[in-house]
Order: sequence, then C-alpha cells, then structure tokens
Amino acid sequence: MQVRFLVQGDTGLVLEFGDTIDRETAARVTRVDRRLQDEIGAGRLQGVVEIVPTYRSLTVIFDPLSLPRRQLTEQMLPLLDDHLDLAGPSLRRWQLPVCYDPEYGPDLETVAQARELTPAEVVALHAGRAYTVYMIGFLPGFPYMGDLDPALQMPRRHDPRVRVPKGAVAITGLQTAIYPWQSPGGWQLLGRCPLPLFDAQRSQPALLAQGDLVVFNQITVAEYQRLESATTAGTLDLKSFLSREGESHA
Repeated sequence: MQVRFLVQGDTGLVLEFGDTIDRETAARVTRVDRRLQDEIGAGRLQGVVEIVPTYRSLTVIFDPLSLPRRQLTEQMLPLLDDHLDLAGPSLRRWQLPVCYDPEYGPDLETVAQARELTPAEVVALHAGRAYTVYMIGFLPGFPYMGDLDPALQMPRRHDPRVRVPKGAVAITGLQTAIYPWQSPGGWQLLGRCPLPLFDAQRSQPALLAQGDLVVFNQITVAEYQRLESATTAGTLDLKSFLSREGESHA
C-alpha cells in the first residue's frame, strides 16, 4: 500500500491512502485505524492522543514530548501492510428504521419528479442496499454514507434549510446521511430515523462508526412514533438494531 505522510503542525501526522472517495480506500483507512487503536489499547503507542479517520486519510494527533514524530512513523509503518493478518472486530451491520412518510420526507416528491420515478420507487431504491459509513463529521455523530444508487443522484438544494430536524435522512450526490442534531442543511430530505445517533452519556457517544454497514428499513408513522417515545423514555434497546456480519439480521 502506498501511503503519503504529511506533517500537520507540531502534534499532527496525516496518512493519505489515496486521492479518491471509494470503498477500497475507505476500507484501508478503517483497517489501519483499527490496528492503531489495537496498538493503543495494548499500550504500544503511548503518546498518541487521538486518531481521526476520514474518507481517504487518517490524522494522528500525538504528544511530541513523549512520542517523537520519527518514532511514531517507525512504529506505524509495519501496521500499513495490506496483507497483515491481525484479528480485529467483526463488521457491524445496522438495521435502522426510517419513516418515509411525506411528513418526515419533505423532498421525497421533489426527488421523485426530478429522477422520473414514483415516491415508492425512490423509497425502494434508497432502502434497497447496504451503505458503508465512510466517515463521521460535520456534526458529532453525523455519518457520511455511500454509495447511493445513481438513479437517485441529486444536487444539494438551492435554498438550504435553516433548520433540518434531528433524525432527518437525507441524500446528495452519491451519499446519504442522518442528521444527529437539528441544524442548517442543504441535503434532500427523504425520511426520518427515530434512533439517537449521538448521546454524550454513552461510552461511545456516536452510534455509528467508520466502516459500519447500514441498511434502512421502512416503517410506518405509528412505528416511528412508538420508537421515538421509547427513545425519549430511555427504554429503547439500540443493540436490537445491530448485528455482526454473517449473523441473522432479522
């Protein structure tokens, strides 16, 4: 694997794995990220403060007083081998409920008309494949996921919304995402997910992580309201929406 090392100030080192957004590059980023996390957990990379994965790179934040840049680079080099056989966590696959009712998907009709589809066909295409979480960013817990069916490819709205509701499921280009917080946004809104994507009280605040697989399951308004109520009451079991690759997803 060809990796480019870039200096980012006194405490940062960027590892670039490619110059395109694709699943192969993202998978490399995820593999190396997990290997580095394993090394940190085993106490062999003392001095690393944080690792930030993106579509095609990893930024390693470190303390240069306890771990000089050259030593850090030397320790990481063996972990960049694509053929390195290290046991890692199994792939997580999420089945996330989404209500595509027009009340929750105000751009569903617009997307359908623009792509010469019916709203039902838009929903079927959007919910008909597994998406890879490429990275988390923009907002805490915001997952950038791909790849969207090309038949649904849409630009951002010309008039971004001042307030996109929490849980909004959106698309733009070949990406789809879920807004974990109410915020401004210009993506096309197709539906809404009642699950909390970020909770600072959890041991891992962000529900999704880079490398996860996500499948959207269509639910009714009544089911959405039931799950939303359970979320508010703190009784929703998030593990029921998660499986490991190779297990039953029922």
